[in-house]
Formats: sequence, structure tokens, C-alpha cells
Amino acid sequence: MTTTSRPLINLASEPFRRERAQTAVLASICLALACSFLVLIGLILHGRSQASDIRRQIDQEQAQLRRLQRDQTQFSSILGRPDNADVFARSVFLNQLIARRAISWTHVFKDLETVMPSDMRLEAVRLPQIATEDIGSVDHVELDMVVGTRRPDAVIALLKRLEESALFGAAAVVNQQPPTQNDPLYRYRVTVAYAQKL
Repeated sequence: MTTTSRPLINLASEPFRRERAQTAVLASICLALACSFLVLIGLILHGRSQASDIRRQIDQEQAQLRRLQRDQTQFSSILGRPDNADVFARSVFLNQLIARRAISWTHVFKDLETVMPSDMRLEAVRLPQIATEDIGSVDHVELDMVVGTRRPDAVIALLKRLEESALFGAAAVVNQQPPTQNDPLYRYRVTVAYAQKL
């Protein structure tokens, strides 16, 4: 009687390993790392491209600024010549005249009437400085005016109304005169920024 010998497998010393599952997990991790690496490379290349575009744009802007500075220096040297000084002064004078005529005195008095207290009267008003800036349809000038009142606290009310108005800016009292025997009014010289809507 013959007996066939069977191979003995000792599962305790050599347990069954799940190598396919481990290989699949490692492969998926490697694939994710490779994708992340490719994305990072793409972001780096894109950032370098943007940086080079920004540097090129900065270089163009600096070149344009240098050209404008050269032009300004050239124009300043032309305007600074003694033979051009008279023309420049005349141009400034004519621009001031145009700006003065652009201000409507009727509107000035109407706008002042809206902020003037009832117990105060306007003695004089003038435009000592023409510093107009065209912002839309608004001209900014400075009014120099003399007001008279019987009550000194009325000037405080005037200053508050001027500063709260959309047409006027910061106001300041330049000087004041007390009443005399011939004139019972307190007189104040007030300067205020004025933006007339044309």
C-alpha cells in the first residue's frame, strides 16, 4: 500500500498576503503624487509667465515715464526762456480773466442768500484768487467777502451754514472790526471755498 505525500503548507509561519490590494493602493498614491507634481509644475510655469509679462509691462511704463520726463524738461526749458516769460504771464492773465467771467455773479449772490443769516448783510465780495479746477461742471474758486451784523454770534451761524452747504467749503474769519459811533455793525472778513454749479 502506497501513500501519496501531500505538500504541507504552514499558514501560521507563512500567512496569505494581499499583495494586489497593496499594489493598487501604492499605484493610486503614486498616480496622485504624479498629478500633483504636474499641477505644481504648471502653476510654476504660469507664475513665471505672469511675472515676465508684469516685468515687461513695468519696463514699458518706465520707458514711457522717462519719455514724458524728457518732454517736460524740454517744455520747461522752452517756457523758462526770457523771451517766452511775457507770453506765459499773458497766458496766465488771460486764463484768469476767462475764469472770472465764467463765474456767474447772479448765482454767487443767490447761493450766498441761502446760507446768510437773516440778521446779517453782505457788504462786499470779490474773487482774490482764481484757482479753478474743472471737475465735471463745477468750478472751484475762493470768495473773499465782508459781512456786517449787529450780533457777533451771527458770524458763527454763518460759518456753520457755509461748511454744511454742498456749494461752499471750509470758511475762515480773516479779521474783524468792532462797531463805531458812526457804524453800529460788527464787520467780519470771511474767506470761503465756493463750487458753483454752471
